[in-house]
Amino acid sequence: MPLTRTWQLAAGSAVAGLALAVGAVAAAGPWDSGQRKAERDWAAAQGRTGGADHGLQEGPGKVPAGLPQPVAAPSAPGVLQGLGTAAVTPAGATALARALAPLLGDAGLGTTRTACVVDVATGRLLYGSDEARPMTPASTTKIATALAVLAARGAEYRIETRVLADPDARRVVLIGGGDPTLTARTPRGAGGPAAGTPGPPPSPTGPPPTSAKAPATATPASPRPLVPAPGPAAPPAALRASGGPGATGGSLVELADQTARQLRARAVTSVRVDYDTGLYSGPATHPIGAGNENIAPVSALMADEGRLDGSAAGPAPRAQDPAAAAARTFAGLLADRGVRVTGTPAPGRPAPKATPVAATASAPLSVLVERMLTESDNDLAEALARQTALAAGQPASFEGAERAVTTQLRGLGVDLRGARFADGSGLSRQDRVSAAQLTALLARAADPARAELRPVLTGLPVAGFTGTLRARNADDSPAAGLLRAKTGTLKGVNSLAGTVVDPTGRLLAFAFLADGTPGPGAAQPALDRLAAAVATTTQ
Repeated sequence: MPLTRTWQLAAGSAVAGLALAVGAVAAAGPWDSGQRKAERDWAAAQGRTGGADHGLQEGPGKVPAGLPQPVAAPSAPGVLQGLGTAAVTPAGATALARALAPLLGDAGLGTTRTACVVDVATGRLLYGSDEARPMTPASTTKIATALAVLAARGAEYRIETRVLADPDARRVVLIGGGDPTLTARTPRGAGGPAAGTPGPPPSPTGPPPTSAKAPATATPASPRPLVPAPGPAAPPAALRASGGPGATGGSLVELADQTARQLRARAVTSVRVDYDTGLYSGPATHPIGAGNENIAPVSALMADEGRLDGSAAGPAPRAQDPAAAAARTFAGLLADRGVRVTGTPAPGRPAPKATPVAATASAPLSVLVERMLTESDNDLAEALARQTALAAGQPASFEGAERAVTTQLRGLGVDLRGARFADGSGLSRQDRVSAAQLTALLARAADPARAELRPVLTGLPVAGFTGTLRARNADDSPAAGLLRAKTGTLKGVNSLAGTVVDPTGRLLAFAFLADGTPGPGAAQPALDRLAAAVATTTQ
């Protein structure tokens, strides 16, 4: 391998994947001994829960149950100095134009194509082609969603799911906090050889009987052993600090454990289960319509994103009412723990003097943002957009999220003329973002004074290695391992926006948006060639 190529690969892996900040790699942020916490935690998790970038051609597909789970890689020592900060010379900018202009003429990019490349250290525009034109961004919208929620909530915020009991403890209410990563699967370390593996999917009609078998594609989860010693439920603040059942996020199994323990302590053996989704308002169905396997109905309460096939990622059949399915699963888990559940779970609000009996919290927003970006998780994107709305005192709806996201991004100093964020995922064709705005958002995420925004960059898929770029610019591509980028795909729309360390060690942000494309088979390779040219052109 040529020396220049080896140096570039080291730069892309060790520098671009770390701080991506101006001047030097910043020390602050979600890191531990040189390893990204989100990568460490997620690698040790029981499985991925993600959406798709609107099609299996970009997503990771479904993860078959029973496959060995990844483990965290050991930390490696730093090998490079900080990123360069010198401005790119006009001659270098001209070299980039010579490399990109012919590639933009590729017929695979459809009828309209725009481009923008900036030097993150200086903010200088290195290349632009109709870069201010608002375009349908598809899933690159998630960059805006990620930046907004981190600015609004902070990287360490966790989303909480709670259980409250009436004063006589004869009724409990499962209260959704807006965490689509809440899982009904057995947490790692919960006991039994199947710990950490998926259990039966939520039933669309009711909880499975205790003798029900898991689908053939999933390994049955072992019931968590009962905890005989009663004790008070952990307070929400403690759960926020500890991450609930573990660093990987909220667990319906843990909620059932805590609830059963509290009920036994009160000598209660029979309860009614209700559920509360009042945190969200407005339509639950995304404007793309019901029944789309890329996203479940948007609800403040769901388990495993409402998936009905035991899958962990990619398009999947979904529960038509994810909240009801999660509540039925919760009732079944209580029954497994010796608590008799009367009737069928129904919508309901807690009594005025209800008391908390259980709570669980998601992983920190830094982890959720990275997961959303890496796997292009649509359900998580809509949830994070609503968290932005809640932080701003707006209704947790499509409209409230649009207002809140726009306000947050303007507060970061981004010129949003012509932009619109009709949803958080990019599934909406009403979204509008320009290539220049996308690169400005990425540059804000690299601001060393805003370390809480760093997960926007560290969550971007790595070409040839992770997420929706796992199979793109891979193998012998000169950009493999060098660039991180968010993909976007809708019918006739393709986009790519991210960052790369160029051959001289400078961090660049780029965005390429195409409309009227013949399809991903032609558009994605054309976009990949553009990104590879940015990665390999000497400035």
